Amino acid sequence: MLKLGIIGTNWITQQFIDAANESGEWQLTTVYSRRLDRADEFAEHNGATETFDDLEQFFSQGSFDAVYIASPNSLHFSQAKLAIEHGKHVIVEKPAVANQAQFEQLDELLAAHPAVLCFEAARQVHEVNFKRIQAKLQQMDRIQGATLTYMKYSSRYDAVLAGQEPNIFSLKFAGGALQDLGVYVAYDAVAWFGMPDDVAYYPSLAPTKVDNKGIAILQYPSFNVTLNMGKSSNSYLPSEIYGLKDTIVMDNAAELAKVTYYDVDGHAQNIGVAPDKNPMLAEARDFAAVINDPAGHAADYQVWRQLSRNVNKLLFNLRQSAHLYFSDDERDTPAE
Repeated sequence: MLKLGIIGTNWITQQFIDAANESGEWQLTTVYSRRLDRADEFAEHNGATETFDDLEQFFSQGSFDAVYIASPNSLHFSQAKLAIEHGKHVIVEKPAVANQAQFEQLDELLAAHPAVLCFEAARQVHEVNFKRIQAKLQQMDRIQGATLTYMKYSSRYDAVLAGQEPNIFSLKFAGGALQDLGVYVAYDAVAWFGMPDDVAYYPSLAPTKVDNKGIAILQYPSFNVTLNMGKSSNSYLPSEIYGLKDTIVMDNAAELAKVTYYDVDGHAQNIGVAPDKNPMLAEARDFAAVINDPAGHAADYQVWRQLSRNVNKLLFNLRQSAHLYFSDDERDTPAE
């Protein structure tokens, strides 16, 4: 059984731990938090035996095989670097890093530590319904574009409206709608259609100067894909992929709980399955499979790594098009 360490003690960390436990492949052993009392509380609740409030000691003294990183976006890069340097496998919440330069630095570090694997926790890529959509697209005669929507009101937006600046709505912490819910629809687009030829992002800005919602246009050789994302409103619109006369309809472009294919005669066919109760279960199993048998799953790992690289590039270019910058960005230089 793989030993797991965690950075971050929020709800998404708990969800991943629950998925890891359900998979039967992982055992939580080590918890890091800036507050030792919080680390102790979280460890006791989840059966971990080691706690740290010093990050260097966490990596050098902690007895774990892989670390799950769910800290604020701006910290992912530095914490993933530390993990790789200490020989720990990395599972980092999306977005893995803030820009392409950071991604390339991690690639260089991974090349120097070939036994270490690094995963971006883009959960829907590992789910059955995501793969069924991919398979159905291969059967469709012609693709004419898509509209992919994911908008959910964030409880932390109340704090923004009250004059505060929570991490997820802060440029300092690489926040914003595109860097959060937008990652899901970006993964959909890149996995299903490839990298676009050109992109443009049209954000609405919160008082903190991050994008609280926005629309992205991805231009492909023969069609466009529209991404709608937001954290300051709720959307109940379905998402659609357009063939010539046929269409794939998703209840939600990120959660993919229901997927329907309408054929050329308008007949509806359910092509999805009931999703796992815990949406992170599939990725917990997949990551464990690769770590336990890297040679046997090398092709899968390389596909996921390249997909992560391309999504990171897309997010960076979208932000550049809208003149949304983080402190570590090189301005006005879209990634080639």
